[in-house]
Amino acid sequence: MQLIIAAVGHKMPAWIETGFAEYVKRMPPELRIVLKELKPVERSGSKTAATAMALERERIEAALPKSVRIIALDERGKDLTSVGLSQQLEQWQQDGRDTAFLIGGADGLDPGLKAKAEGLIRISSMTLPHGMVRVMLAEQLYRAYTITQNHPYHRV
Repeated sequence: MQLIIAAVGHKMPAWIETGFAEYVKRMPPELRIVLKELKPVERSGSKTAATAMALERERIEAALPKSVRIIALDERGKDLTSVGLSQQLEQWQQDGRDTAFLIGGADGLDPGLKAKAEGLIRISSMTLPHGMVRVMLAEQLYRAYTITQNHPYHRV
Protein backbone atom coordinates (compact mmCIF):
# COMPACT_ATOMS: atom_id res chain seq x y z
CA MET A 1 0.00 0.00 0.00
CA GLN A 2 1.22 3.47 -0.82
CA LEU A 3 0.57 6.59 1.20
CA ILE A 4 0.64 9.33 -1.40
CA ILE A 5 1.13 12.92 -0.34
CA ALA A 6 -0.06 15.14 -3.20
CA ALA A 7 1.14 18.62 -2.33
CA VAL A 8 0.74 21.84 -4.25
CA GLY A 9 4.06 23.65 -3.97
CA HIS A 10 7.61 23.11 -5.09
CA LYS A 11 11.16 24.25 -4.43
CA MET A 12 11.00 23.58 -0.70
CA PRO A 13 13.86 24.65 1.55
CA ALA A 14 16.51 22.01 2.25
CA TRP A 15 15.40 21.57 5.87
CA ILE A 16 11.89 20.61 4.68
CA GLU A 17 13.25 18.10 2.19
CA THR A 18 15.64 16.64 4.80
CA GLY A 19 12.92 16.30 7.43
CA PHE A 20 10.46 14.76 5.00
CA ALA A 21 13.07 12.32 3.66
CA GLU A 22 13.92 11.18 7.20
CA TYR A 23 10.40 9.88 7.85
CA VAL A 24 9.99 8.46 4.35
CA LYS A 25 13.08 6.28 4.79
CA ARG A 26 11.80 4.97 8.14
CA MET A 27 8.64 3.53 6.61
CA PRO A 28 8.55 -0.16 5.69
CA PRO A 29 8.47 -1.18 2.00
CA GLU A 30 4.88 -2.40 2.32
CA LEU A 31 3.73 1.04 3.48
CA ARG A 32 5.71 3.55 1.45
CA ILE A 33 5.21 7.30 1.49
CA VAL A 34 5.32 8.78 -2.00
CA LEU A 35 5.41 12.54 -2.63
CA LYS A 36 3.68 13.96 -5.69
CA GLU A 37 4.74 17.57 -5.78
CA LEU A 38 2.60 19.80 -7.97
CA LYS A 39 3.52 23.21 -9.27
CA PRO A 40 1.12 25.87 -8.00
CA VAL A 41 -0.92 27.90 -10.45
CA GLU A 42 0.67 31.28 -11.05
CA ARG A 43 -1.64 34.00 -9.84
CA SER A 44 -2.21 36.94 -12.12
CA GLY A 45 -4.74 39.74 -12.20
CA SER A 46 -7.17 37.63 -14.21
CA LYS A 47 -7.01 34.54 -11.97
CA THR A 48 -9.16 34.50 -8.87
CA ALA A 49 -8.55 32.19 -5.91
CA ALA A 50 -11.40 29.99 -7.15
CA THR A 51 -9.84 29.76 -10.62
CA ALA A 52 -6.42 28.87 -9.16
CA MET A 53 -7.93 26.18 -6.90
CA ALA A 54 -9.88 24.69 -9.84
CA LEU A 55 -6.73 24.51 -11.98
CA GLU A 56 -4.76 22.98 -9.10
CA ARG A 57 -7.58 20.46 -8.63
CA GLU A 58 -7.03 19.30 -12.23
CA ARG A 59 -3.30 18.87 -11.54
CA ILE A 60 -3.97 16.94 -8.34
CA GLU A 61 -6.53 14.63 -9.94
CA ALA A 62 -4.21 13.93 -12.89
CA ALA A 63 -1.43 12.92 -10.49
CA LEU A 64 -3.49 10.37 -8.55
CA PRO A 65 -4.24 6.73 -9.37
CA LYS A 66 -7.89 6.12 -10.29
CA SER A 67 -8.96 3.97 -7.32
CA VAL A 68 -7.09 5.88 -4.63
CA ARG A 69 -8.72 6.82 -1.33
CA ILE A 70 -8.62 10.61 -0.99
CA ILE A 71 -8.07 12.29 2.36
CA ALA A 72 -8.00 16.08 2.18
CA LEU A 73 -6.09 18.13 4.71
CA ASP A 74 -8.31 20.98 5.79
CA GLU A 75 -8.54 23.29 8.79
CA ARG A 76 -12.17 22.20 9.28
CA GLY A 77 -11.29 18.51 9.09
CA LYS A 78 -11.44 15.88 11.80
CA ASP A 79 -8.95 16.41 14.60
CA LEU A 80 -7.30 12.99 15.01
CA THR A 81 -4.93 11.94 17.74
CA SER A 82 -1.88 9.91 16.78
CA VAL A 83 -3.59 6.79 18.14
CA GLY A 84 -6.72 7.66 16.14
CA LEU A 85 -4.63 7.98 12.98
CA SER A 86 -2.99 4.62 13.71
CA GLN A 87 -6.43 2.99 14.00
CA GLN A 88 -7.47 4.60 10.72
CA LEU A 89 -4.24 3.43 9.10
CA GLU A 90 -4.94 -0.17 10.16
CA GLN A 91 -8.41 0.00 8.62
CA TRP A 92 -7.00 1.39 5.38
CA GLN A 93 -4.35 -1.34 5.26
CA GLN A 94 -7.04 -4.00 5.57
CA ASP A 95 -8.67 -2.96 2.29
CA GLY A 96 -5.28 -2.46 0.61
CA ARG A 97 -6.18 0.62 -1.42
CA ASP A 98 -3.60 3.34 -1.78
CA THR A 99 -4.41 6.46 0.22
CA ALA A 100 -3.68 10.00 -0.98
CA PHE A 101 -3.38 12.92 1.40
CA LEU A 102 -3.99 16.24 -0.35
CA ILE A 103 -2.26 19.45 0.65
CA GLY A 104 -3.61 22.47 -1.20
CA GLY A 105 -1.85 25.57 -2.39
CA ALA A 106 -1.89 29.06 -0.91
CA ASP A 107 -5.66 29.33 -1.39
CA GLY A 108 -6.40 25.82 -0.13
CA LEU A 109 -8.15 22.95 -1.88
CA ASP A 110 -10.97 23.29 -4.38
CA PRO A 111 -14.34 22.70 -2.63
CA GLY A 112 -15.26 20.03 -5.20
CA LEU A 113 -12.09 18.12 -4.39
CA LYS A 114 -12.84 18.27 -0.67
CA ALA A 115 -16.38 17.03 -1.37
CA LYS A 116 -14.94 14.10 -3.33
CA ALA A 117 -12.63 13.12 -0.45
CA GLU A 118 -13.47 10.15 1.76
CA GLY A 119 -12.28 12.14 4.75
CA LEU A 120 -11.03 15.52 5.88
CA ILE A 121 -8.25 15.67 8.46
CA ARG A 122 -6.89 18.70 10.30
CA ILE A 123 -3.16 18.68 11.01
CA SER A 124 -3.39 21.74 13.26
CA SER A 125 -5.76 24.52 14.19
CA MET A 126 -2.91 26.91 13.50
CA THR A 127 -1.91 28.08 10.04
CA LEU A 128 1.29 26.32 8.98
CA PRO A 129 3.63 26.66 6.02
CA HIS A 130 2.72 24.02 3.43
CA GLY A 131 6.20 22.52 3.49
CA MET A 132 6.02 22.02 7.23
CA VAL A 133 2.69 20.24 6.81
CA ARG A 134 4.46 17.66 4.63
CA VAL A 135 7.01 16.99 7.34
CA MET A 136 4.40 16.83 10.09
CA LEU A 137 2.17 14.51 8.07
CA ALA A 138 5.07 12.18 7.22
CA GLU A 139 6.08 12.09 10.89
CA GLN A 140 2.53 11.34 11.99
CA LEU A 141 2.18 8.57 9.41
CA TYR A 142 5.43 7.06 10.69
CA ARG A 143 4.21 7.44 14.28
CA ALA A 144 0.88 5.81 13.37
CA TYR A 145 2.75 2.91 11.79
CA THR A 146 4.94 2.46 14.89
CA ILE A 147 1.84 2.43 17.10
CA THR A 148 0.37 -0.40 15.02
CA GLN A 149 3.65 -2.32 15.51
CA ASN A 150 3.92 -1.65 19.27
CA HIS A 151 7.23 0.05 18.57
CA PRO A 152 8.52 2.29 21.39
CA TYR A 153 8.77 5.41 19.15
CA HIS A 154 5.36 6.56 20.41
CA ARG A 155 5.21 6.99 24.16
CA VAL A 156 1.87 7.09 25.91
